[in-house]
Amino acid sequence: MKEVGKMKWTVKNFAELTADELYEILRLRVDVFVVEQECPYPEIDGHDRAALHLSGWEGDTIAAYARIIKPGEVHEDPAIGRVIVRKSHRGKGIARELVERAKEVAAERYGDIPVHLSAQLHLKEFYASCGFRPVSEPYDEDGIPHVDMRLVVSCGK
Repeated sequence: MKEVGKMKWTVKNFAELTADELYEILRLRVDVFVVEQECPYPEIDGHDRAALHLSGWEGDTIAAYARIIKPGEVHEDPAIGRVIVRKSHRGKGIARELVERAKEVAAERYGDIPVHLSAQLHLKEFYASCGFRPVSEPYDEDGIPHVDMRLVVSCGK
């Protein structure tokens, strides 16, 4: 676990997550992606067991989360997904730190290969500023416009 300020960052595979950690992760994902965004969809999609789970914690509160899915599970490349910052923690630069850490985890685990990300269209410029480039036309996913993006340069370059 790495601590930056009050934020503690962890990277765990599914089996390493405690029941409490998994509960808080899933609760945050549902609170934002289903409730806040008013998008009823199957949040628990069967990919969590094959993913690495990157979490930023302030004490017992999960402030940020992303999962990194291994190549071949969903896409040919590793994929960063479920990128989320708790509403009370937004606007503090945590999202950028989260994405940069997710890129580092993907590079450390899978090497210097492209990384896929399915971005909500309104966040396309944010992800572009993190090094991702659009590789698809916008499309609808569960009623929300998305665009596929790809990171082709490692975070160390």
